[in-house]
Amino acid sequence: MRFSSLADSLTAPKNPLYLLHDELRAAGQPILDLVKGNVNEHGIVYPQDVLSQILQDATARARVYKPDSLGQIEARDAISSYYQNRIPSAQFVITPGTSISYWYCFKLLAEPGDEILTPQPSYPLFDYIARLCGVTLTTYALDESEGWAIDLEHLDRQVSSRTRAIVLISPHNPTGMVASPEQLHELAGIAARYEIPIISDEVFNEFLFDRDALPRPAFTDAPLVFTLNGFSKMFALPGMKIGWIGVSGDEHLVERALSALELVSDTFLPVSEAAQFAVPHIFAKGQQFLAGYRQWIIDSRNVALECLAGCDVVRPAGGFHVTVRLSMDEDRAALQLLRDDGILVHPGYFYDIAPDHLVMTFIQEDLDLRKAYTAIAQLCRQ
Repeated sequence: MRFSSLADSLTAPKNPLYLLHDELRAAGQPILDLVKGNVNEHGIVYPQDVLSQILQDATARARVYKPDSLGQIEARDAISSYYQNRIPSAQFVITPGTSISYWYCFKLLAEPGDEILTPQPSYPLFDYIARLCGVTLTTYALDESEGWAIDLEHLDRQVSSRTRAIVLISPHNPTGMVASPEQLHELAGIAARYEIPIISDEVFNEFLFDRDALPRPAFTDAPLVFTLNGFSKMFALPGMKIGWIGVSGDEHLVERALSALELVSDTFLPVSEAAQFAVPHIFAKGQQFLAGYRQWIIDSRNVALECLAGCDVVRPAGGFHVTVRLSMDEDRAALQLLRDDGILVHPGYFYDIAPDHLVMTFIQEDLDLRKAYTAIAQLCRQ
């Protein structure tokens, strides 16, 4: 039986790190996973009694199926309020998560063979979405010596006649970079000069360490911005599958984008109606939970940095991850940590970081976190 060349390209053998991981798991050895960023596995869950009542009420509201292609208006009203109504309700599209939001945007903006400009380091997810859309990824650099700030001169040089969008991830996964207002102003200028939209991934925006509010491209003079976010990270609700795209910028561009996105969304109608009706109440009743959750992330980040004192590390300004520079081969370091200490981290090249680095999350209980990061620090200081 034949499969497509795309299907063949999406399969690959496991690398040595995960072959060792599977071998140790099969032997019953416990492994401390510093790769997953799923806070649910560490007891961070939206209050279940509150959620149960919200979903019960929302299911009753959804008993008669009356979908809206862009998403139920009361859900979009709540999302707009989250942005202080600076992006109107009518300019949001509700999606089943940020990955699908990317797919919508790539299909909206690019033909097969066109280019999407993405940051380097980056997240492997983009490679797969780009393949599914038939588009080519090109990269612009984040400068480690400047706290992983955007290298705007390099970004400008990377724009070509086939560039159809610039992806911004802020807070950035996996470096923890948060783009400053000054950088966003310059980025908006580049986008305007070349008439290129910005796709702004802000899924970690509630988890900031050096500022109170996230600077957003949607609040600049960029001609067209697609703001991506959702409940997966914000309320630790990945299973709800609630995400959104906020479309802002020049009025005629916004109207054209929304018209196409409405048809794309109407083709699939992929978001649970009950989940949509739950959106306003999850926002309203989740603020106390979010405050405690946010503080747990801040405390975990501080523990990780305390343990890494003396290592070559850029202090993350947001998000769930940290990168550490090594003076030894990154593959050997990751294998050694897994084999000797039962700690799973990723070598930097998994994220297109120049050698030699380790990438890990600090989402972990305190005692395990201290133990793991102490072992990582010892390795880094060798």
